[in-house]
Amino acid sequence: MSSLEAVWVQPYAQPGAAVVTGVFDILHVGHVRYLGAVAARGLPLVVGVEDDPRVRAWKGPSRPLNPAAERAEVMAALRFVAGVFIVTGAPQAHGPEDYIDLLAPMRPGALAHTAGDPHAGGRRAAAALLGAECWELEAIPDRSTTRIVNAAGKG
Repeated sequence: MSSLEAVWVQPYAQPGAAVVTGVFDILHVGHVRYLGAVAARGLPLVVGVEDDPRVRAWKGPSRPLNPAAERAEVMAALRFVAGVFIVTGAPQAHGPEDYIDLLAPMRPGALAHTAGDPHAGGRRAAAALLGAECWELEAIPDRSTTRIVNAAGKG
């Protein structure tokens, strides 16, 4: 059994999709532009939303602001998103081998991440082992949920 599991909210079973994983706590223009840019590369876009315990362990007890099921519902509502799943598992399971186990059944065509992602090396390794392309896109400057939360004085 894998250390990570995918709980499908909006199933997508065709091979060759571009897969993105993340928190997506408060949908903002940075998310929309990033996900739109991934989708514009021509592969169906499948989004993995990290579950609440994983986010809490990484970002602190006040996060996420919205539960995983609602964050996944928002992702599924975006017209360019073909599938959505929730990533569940131990917070420390975030290495390339964990994501290989999680994503191998999906047979992705590409894994996408933003430049500056601290796990970019692992994502590149996972993509290579999965036979998928690895797409690194520029982050949208000054657009993040953490920035929004901190500006509101709630983070």
